[in-house]
Parts: sequence; C-alpha cells; structure tokens
Amino acid sequence: MALKTPIYDSHVESGGKIVDFAGFMMPVSFEGIVAEHERVRTKVGLFDVSHMGEIEITGDSALEFADYAVTNSIAKLDDGQICYTVCCNEEGKILDDLLVYRFSASRILFVVNAVNVDKIYDHLLSIKKGDVEINNNSSITGQIAVQGPESRSLLIDSPFCASVAEKIKDLEYYHFLVFDYQGNEIILSRTGYTGELGYEIYLPWDLTDSIWNILLGKGKDLGAAPIGLGARDTLRFEPCYCLYGHEIDEETSPLEAGLSWVVKLKKGDFVGRGALVAEKEAKPARKLIGLQLEGRGIPRQGCNVLYDGEVVGKVTSGTFSPTLKKGLAMALVDRSLPKDASGLEIEIRGKLSPAVKVKMPFYQSHVND
Repeated sequence: MALKTPIYDSHVESGGKIVDFAGFMMPVSFEGIVAEHERVRTKVGLFDVSHMGEIEITGDSALEFADYAVTNSIAKLDDGQICYTVCCNEEGKILDDLLVYRFSASRILFVVNAVNVDKIYDHLLSIKKGDVEINNNSSITGQIAVQGPESRSLLIDSPFCASVAEKIKDLEYYHFLVFDYQGNEIILSRTGYTGELGYEIYLPWDLTDSIWNILLGKGKDLGAAPIGLGARDTLRFEPCYCLYGHEIDEETSPLEAGLSWVVKLKKGDFVGRGALVAEKEAKPARKLIGLQLEGRGIPRQGCNVLYDGEVVGKVTSGTFSPTLKKGLAMALVDRSLPKDASGLEIEIRGKLSPAVKVKMPFYQSHVND
C-alpha cells in the first residue's frame, strides 16, 4: 500500500496526476512538465518533498559519528551550515547522497532520499559508535521546497515567515535557520535541487498542508504553482545534479560519478575510506560525461554509448532539455575513453544516433543569485 504525504489531498484537488514513487503516491505533473519547468526557471514553484527522509543524530559524539558515517567533513561546518555528501559502504560504493545539517556538535540532521530511508537508518545503526542517539523522524516531518527566482520574495512576504523575514534576506547558500511558528520548530534552509534560487521548509507533518496552501495563496501574484516530479527531474538534470538510481548507486563510487569534491580523504577515518584511497591511486574505472545528440531523438537511462562501434558505457540520465532545446545525456563511460573522443553514438531504440561530448553542467545554475 503506497503512502500519502500530508499534501496528497491538495494535490488531487489541484488536478495532479498521481503516480507511485518510492512507496508514496506523488504528483508527477499538474499543468504539464514543460510548463512547470519553465515556471520554476522564470517565476516560482512549490514542490512537495515530504517523502524525503530525516534522520537526526544527537548526543555528545554526534559530530564525530556523523563525520565517520559520510565522506565530506562535518567537523568543518559551522553551526547553521549544510553540506552535500555521500554515504558509502566499506567497498566505497554509494548507499545514498544526502544533505547534512549541523545544528551543533551534539545535534546533526541527515536528509536522505525517500527510497533509501530504511537502508540508511539501518546502516547508521549498524555502524553506531560513541554516545549517540539515532532517530528516524521521516514519518513526522513534512518538507516543502520553494524554488525559482521569486522564491525569496514569496517567503519574505508570507505571514508564515514574518518573524524571520529579515534573516531570510541574508540567508547564505547552504545555510539554514530555525524559528518558532505557533509553538512548532521550523527549519528553513537554502540549498535547492533545480539550479535556481531555492529554499526548503521542514515542519511538523500535520502542519504541512496548511502551510502549503498559505504559500500557494500568497504567491499567486508571483506566479506560484505546484510542481510535480516530472519537472523536478528535468530541472535537476540541466545543471547536472546526480540522482540516486541514475548517476549514483551501490555499484558506483563517488570518484566515478564526479563527486570527488565531497570525498575528504584527509579528514580521518570514515566508512569506505580505505577502498576510496585505493581507487584513487589506481584511478576509477569509469567517469561521468555529458553528451549532446547531433540530430533528433531523446536519450534515456540505460541507452548504450558507443565509440568506434564498441559499447563504452551507458546513459544514466537523458532527456530533451526544455530550457536548452537539445537532446542531452549524462553517461558513465570507460575511463579509457579519450577526452577528445569523436564519432560517439547513443543507441536509442535499436538505432544509432550521433553524439558529441559537451561540458557539464549543461545549464548555468542561479543558486547564488
């Protein structure tokens, strides 16, 4: 039985097309993927991301344990700062990519992908050490993402954020603040998964739907509207953000997926460090590249990538970019593929389509605007 987020009924009332995603009944689209994509690029859209997982680590050893559990350095964060990282197994393969929020040395929040909540929670319990308590708060925490050029204006003008309006104006990228609303703790962060200025609101499950509708009503003049999973995917694809189950999974290392920047080998011990040190010395077997079709067609996940007639890798994500109007793909290919390789092809439905390597990201992010 698929679960429902606290905003499910509002999605149905808004005409959302509902699909089963990661065990939740979620809207894939409302007015159409392209229209929703363009709305976030030019105005502001609201995403229901209450299906995401929130795992809180508390105790005197919380900071030390968080550093051990992930590849990036949590110890170097300031209180109120966030980092993007991955959680690996002992083989250096990716169990999940996640955001880590540092409230203090004794309180850390892991925000994980919906499909991996139970896996990561169980993994953290299995490697637990020190004086820590690990709580899975996913079922009691709702989350709303507000994304697009007008997102800051919407939040500042909303009565929901009245007490922190001035702080929102100064909130830096990958930082968060905490405030009280009607006796409830609210977490407001600025990260984003669309390539645009964006914010996330973490709040009690039972409060989520009312705040969703308050924001939609207040943002009407700014062009605010609900956005589904379809546009969420095309929006993250253009700035080349990794997606679990596509660019990253338990068969892929962060070094292969272009995420070496979140692997801090010098910070001390962490799960998977030994394997990643060895892989770095030997050089990863694969690399993530960007491809553009020279003709018509839409590359999809799983399509073969060929060089000189030989399969050298597979597409991890691909689509026709709504913003750039091109068929684009990210692909994991053999490390031996020359940097200046020409004559590449993508096999789409049994036919070979010429492609060229292009730089990533495909779309210049505006997250720091």
